[in-house]
Amino acid sequence: MDTTPPRELFDDAYISRTAPWVIGEPQPAVIELERAGGFRGRVLDVGCGAGEHTILLTRRGYDVLGIDFSPHAIDMARQNAERCGVDARFEVGDAMALGTRGGYDTILDSALFHIFDDADRQTYVASLHAGCRPGGTVHVLALSDAGRGFGPQVSEDQIRGAFGGGWELEALETTIYRGVVGPAHAEAIGLSVGTQVDEPAWLARARRL
Repeated sequence: MDTTPPRELFDDAYISRTAPWVIGEPQPAVIELERAGGFRGRVLDVGCGAGEHTILLTRRGYDVLGIDFSPHAIDMARQNAERCGVDARFEVGDAMALGTRGGYDTILDSALFHIFDDADRQTYVASLHAGCRPGGTVHVLALSDAGRGFGPQVSEDQIRGAFGGGWELEALETTIYRGVVGPAHAEAIGLSVGTQVDEPAWLARARRL
């Protein structure tokens, strides 16, 4: 990203219910990550949005909290959890100040990392470091620059560069990110609004040193 989008853009997407990242179910990559044993201890779902992953992990018995800066996202997440009959925990919170929350053993970032410009990305990764216990793990699911412009995208070099000092990047794999075409991208990618798409993505695993 050249410039981090204004927060109002995301809040408006929840209000209008046009957020292309809200698909009504967990990301396939996160489902597989959980099946593979990728989560342990205290878990934070940062930028949790409509809460699909917090709900999934709560159902599976994890001690998990979902946070998002948007009160409208948190309202939606709580409604979704109630509809699913899951006692999931959500709070309005700032991804740039995770150090105030105590240490987490696992942090999940699904489609947050890729929205930041270079400067904000550094601040965000420093916040992840502050919020993660030594030896803890951060999982990042981000749109790849191999995609067709469905949303903000990042390169392999940007991910590797972000998780340099203070981290060991243990894995960086290609995967898919599932979304729904919204008005902002329909013309650019030549698909109708509401079409479900699977876009190229990265799944990174970084261990906090």
